[in-house]
Amino acid sequence: MKMQEVVAIAKDRGIKPGRLKKQDLIRHIQTHEGNFGCFGTACNGDCDQHSCLWREDCIGPTQKLGFRPT
Repeated sequence: MKMQEVVAIAKDRGIKPGRLKKQDLIRHIQTHEGNFGCFGTACNGDCDQHSCLWREDCIGPTQKLGFRPT
């Protein structure tokens, strides 16, 4: 999902995007919706949030980066 789309979603939810990076804005939207602000933190592509709007964007980058949360 492109940044312009994320900004539009944020504005639709009454969130001012400001100068947040894409991942930070998505996490803010997630917590605003009452979900975990976990975008980009899946370890080895493991994520139990199957109905998350951000799942496709989230799992791909974390697998490529080999991200391991601390």
